[in-house]
Parts: sequence; C-alpha cells; structure tokens
Amino acid sequence: MSHKRQHSLKMARLLTATLIAGGLSVTGAVHAQEELNFAHVYETSEPYHEWALWAADEIEERTDGRYAINVHAASSLGKESDINEGLQLGTVDLIYTGNQFAGRFYGPVGIAGAPYMFRDFEHWQAYADSDLFDEIAQGYQDETGNVPLAMNYYGRRHVTSNEPINTPEDMEGLKIRTPNAPMYMMFPEAVGANPTPIAFAEVYLALQQGVVDAQENPLPTIRAKAFHEVQDYINLTGHITDSLITIAGGPLWNRLSEEDREIFREVYTEAGQRITQDILQSEEELVAWFEEQGVTVNEVDIEPFREATIPAHNGEAATWDQETYDRLQAIGQ
Repeated sequence: MSHKRQHSLKMARLLTATLIAGGLSVTGAVHAQEELNFAHVYETSEPYHEWALWAADEIEERTDGRYAINVHAASSLGKESDINEGLQLGTVDLIYTGNQFAGRFYGPVGIAGAPYMFRDFEHWQAYADSDLFDEIAQGYQDETGNVPLAMNYYGRRHVTSNEPINTPEDMEGLKIRTPNAPMYMMFPEAVGANPTPIAFAEVYLALQQGVVDAQENPLPTIRAKAFHEVQDYINLTGHITDSLITIAGGPLWNRLSEEDREIFREVYTEAGQRITQDILQSEEELVAWFEEQGVTVNEVDIEPFREATIPAHNGEAATWDQETYDRLQAIGQ
C-alpha cells in the first residue's frame, strides 16, 4: 500500500472518530444508536424479564448496535392498559401483553385468553403455531398498526383463596381480583363469583387487607408476586391456559428496515420459546415448593367448572365469530 493511500485511510479514520465523538454518524460506516423502550408488568425475577433482557442484547448485537432496548419491568411505565395505549402513542416501542388486553383493540385476539378455551398446553401450542393465529395477528396489525412478534406461554391460571374451592358453588359470591379485561371475568361470572378488577401491582395489598377474598394467576406468578403469603389455598382450577404476546408498536415497525424487522421477529420468537420452556418447567416444580411453604395445593375436578363456563364462549362477551371458534377447537383434533 502506498504512503499516500495509507495517509488517506488514516485521515478518513480520524474524521470518522471525530464525527463519532461529536455524536454524528457517517453513512455506511457508523449508525447512530436509537434507544427503544420495552415495557411490561412482571417482576425482574420472572422469565419474561430475563428473556427480554437477553433479547435486548441480541438485537443490539445483531443490528450492529443500531438499537439499544431499555427493559422496564414491574409496571414502572404504567399498568397493562397504559402500556397498550403507549404502543399506539409511540411512548413505548415494545410490550408483553395478555391476549385479553390486545383483544380490546381487535376482538378475535381475545379468544386465546378465554377460560377453558384450550384443552391443554399442546392445544395452546398448536394454536400459537397455526395459520389461524397468523391470520388473527394480521387482523390486529391491520386494525392497530402494531405488530405481534411472538407468543409466550404464561401458564395455567388457578384460583388462590383462604377457603378451599372444590366445586363451582364454592365460588358463589366470592370477591375475586381479576385483571381489567372481560375475558378474565368470564370464568368468575360463570360460576357466580364477583370479579373485581385491580391493577396487578396492587393485588398483594388488596389480598392482605381483605379488599378481595381471592385472585387467580399461574403458579410461577403466584410465587413471583408472593400471593401465597396472603392466601391459604391454591386451587388448581386451570381455567385459562394463558399467554402473552410480544408486540412491536407501529411507529417503531414503520421505521425499521425489512432486514431489521426480520431480526426483531427472530429474536423475540426465540425468546418466546425459551420463556415457554421455563414456565413449563416451573409449573412442574412449584406444587411441591408451595406445599413446603405450608400452602395447601388443592386438586380439583375441573369438569364442573369447565361445563359452567363453556356456554359463555359464544355468548355476549365473545369478541370472535363462530367460525373462528370452531377453527380453534378443531386444531390438533
């Protein structure tokens, strides 16, 4: 290499370094880093948060540092309804949210959050991988501009209480905390309980102070939020096989290149698979752990609960049509 060529390269590098130090970018050589916000309502100890951090690192690496994602846990950017609205406004860029909350913006999404909608985990997984889910996700995107990137297993939801629950009659008049979305209220209403929406961050105190008698969540969440400290029974009603959707806001998606969109989709799909495995393993181990803590884990016959609830599937609260329901039920049969 000639001295002249070496000198030109050295000057170019110096210029680049100077521009970088000044916070500028050189097209084709250096990209300004864009900071993004990922918001969720779960604890930092939970797999959702751990894999969101992993995904942030992966995306930063795979996009050569073009994006730095700050992950905000435990409702620090607002409760679930707030962060869903934040996607629309562009105040948050990525979220985890329940199907029931996403269903407020596009009704058919909510079907995956309805009680006793899935026969078991395998049925849920088959739905998450199905053309039906892809069509519903596309409908949500068309309606909102926001883009579902992945499904994450959340676990089977169970009722915790201070009195044992063995039959639907045992729930009559029970004041039970639910998230503030209609699908969460379908099961309590079907068995005559009194669903009471309370923000997730306030549930422990509400149970401790007797504002409500009961709540419902999967075993890993019950542990993470320490609800077992203020409830005597975990009744294995398994009434919702629940999941979270990772969603990118439309304002973010619209400014991503096709290449970067593919990276975001791949990374969050992989994170979703890892979350799902962690939650499945946690569910297997937690019954014994709760019993060691002195909590009574109550096995119940779920058929009477299921029979009480199924008539509501296509009733007034349904935000999907009969064809969508029939297609979901046929998956994996």
